[in-house]
Amino acid sequence: MNKRIYGLFTAVTMITGIVIGSGIFFKSDDILSYTGGNILLGIIVFFVAAVAIVFGCLAISQLATRTDKPGGLIAYAQEFVSMGISSAFGWFQTFLYLPTLAAVVSWVIGIFTCQLFGINASLEIQIFIGIVSLTLLFVINILSARLGGHVQNASMIIKLIPLIIIAVAGLIFGNPQEFIAQDINNFGEATTSFGWLAAFAPIAFSFDGWIVSTSICHEIKNSKRNLPLALTVSPFIILLAYAAYFVGIVSMVGPETILEQKDSSVFLVSEMIFGRIGAKILLIFVIISVIGTVNGIVLGFIRMPYSLALRNMIPGSKILAKEHKNLGGMPLNSALFAYVLSIGWMLVHYLSQKLGMRGDVSEIAIGISYLNYILLYYAVIRLARKGSIQSIFKGYIIPILAMGGSLVIISGSITHPLFVYYAGICFIIMLAGVLYYEKNKDKIDLPR
Repeated sequence: MNKRIYGLFTAVTMITGIVIGSGIFFKSDDILSYTGGNILLGIIVFFVAAVAIVFGCLAISQLATRTDKPGGLIAYAQEFVSMGISSAFGWFQTFLYLPTLAAVVSWVIGIFTCQLFGINASLEIQIFIGIVSLTLLFVINILSARLGGHVQNASMIIKLIPLIIIAVAGLIFGNPQEFIAQDINNFGEATTSFGWLAAFAPIAFSFDGWIVSTSICHEIKNSKRNLPLALTVSPFIILLAYAAYFVGIVSMVGPETILEQKDSSVFLVSEMIFGRIGAKILLIFVIISVIGTVNGIVLGFIRMPYSLALRNMIPGSKILAKEHKNLGGMPLNSALFAYVLSIGWMLVHYLSQKLGMRGDVSEIAIGISYLNYILLYYAVIRLARKGSIQSIFKGYIIPILAMGGSLVIISGSITHPLFVYYAGICFIIMLAGVLYYEKNKDKIDLPR
């Protein structure tokens, strides 16, 4: 796939569109739960967690200016770390990180769709709607990569509407000063235990997905300029939108109501602002927002098995690397493989929710992904030591702050009761990627 069809705007909307759109709408109650309902502590945790994405994006942009080979993350690992690590990253992204994200966020479409139509839905109905939505988005992106890009652009504009409305309404009609003043007095009590550290896990979910944009680097026009620029601009848009929304929605109804209503808080606040009909219209915008997130994940995911196959780093490489001319060079087999993995993880997620497990199947994978990023951030420091990066700020300060942000995110994931088991699965998959590379390294082909 050598056609460069995506511009700077699509690169920006892909990053912001994947990150903004799902987590912030159904993770706010989790954040408040972990912070004991303390809004001020929640805001602080938001800003601390934002360091991971802001400086992570800035650090990765230093690598993006130096290569635009297919694969994004695995290409950076290949170029600046090692081939074995590149294979490990690729297997982790393909078999765990991307399909779990696709599954969980598709399920969120089901949750909000049921709210829209007033359906007292079972988990099975939510999952079914999620599977249908995920299937349709795979079909759209397979039939036309350009159409998938248009969906991403449009959904990004639409998804900012509910965020802005709720943020402005909460700041104008709510009582942010009163709530924050109370939380200042209770701040010491809220931080006496370290349970609030667990809030970094749902926040990591809310902020995650930006790395997916690198998977289409070889299809972005002037990618060595546009992708780093998108990685630099996007995190600040995301941070501003998130902070304003969080303060707005909590100020509108109070933390107790959000903790009680959970995922229905968005509809409740929308109903307070516009009435029932207006609330449904705003909820449609929220659903479109979440659809944009899934679309961005799908847009990147269908190319990941293909990128591994180009390097002969995955079984069945000849099949997965095949491009279909009738679909504009789309790697159809790679896309179908990604779809099957996503559906498989959707079923695993269903079982985990049915058994009452806290959190979801993507949270630990997200935490481990930030551990992986540390190796790439260190690669930026190595480039600085070699003199390839002259700026002390770009070569040292940015990657060090990015590492600190990653460790913060990981600290939240460690508190998950199933962390050891999920982390074990993650490392087994990555070890399998390394071993497959070692066994087949004489056959490895590097894309040019």
